[in-house]
Amino acid sequence: MREMISMIVVLTVLTAVSGGLLAAVKSGTEVQIENQILKFQKAPAIQDIFPEATNDPLAERFTITAEDISLQIFPTKMADGSNAIVFETKGKGGYGGDVGLMIGINLETDQIVGARVTTHAETPGLGARAKDDPEFVSQFADQPIDANLALKNDSGTIDAMSGATITSKAVTLAAIQAQELYQKLKPEIVKQMK
Repeated sequence: MREMISMIVVLTVLTAVSGGLLAAVKSGTEVQIENQILKFQKAPAIQDIFPEATNDPLAERFTITAEDISLQIFPTKMADGSNAIVFETKGKGGYGGDVGLMIGINLETDQIVGARVTTHAETPGLGARAKDDPEFVSQFADQPIDANLALKNDSGTIDAMSGATITSKAVTLAAIQAQELYQKLKPEIVKQMK
């Protein structure tokens, strides 16, 4: 019985030490991971959507928290002087998991300026084309914020990628989520940008 108690104590101590080390590593690398995501995923997408931005959206980013929503906003000054924003949503139900979509919206016209896929785990050569081939995501550009961004199979306006309907649906779900978030949070976004 004494041996069993010793094993339980040793196992408990090892588990506690391991858990503590994992927590320390996670908290110690959290900032670096966030910076890498900004630099290698979000920054290129923002640059593609707003190539002529006159400010640094990464440096001016802010977070809006309303109700149960927390959204990181990247404010952008367009070349014509108008204000725009970029933010990321996740489309559920991709073939390999969630699909991240950065979407840029002009605050004055309430029009989508552009969209880019940031993260995915889709099949190379099929669903992965959502990120690599700008032709699919270019369908979102110049759409009004209240446009029906569903796939044409679902009575929407967006053509699915051939052979990648599941990925296409996940991207459109992310765009629809972006529409809903923008409409809900626009007053707070405008207030933060002043």
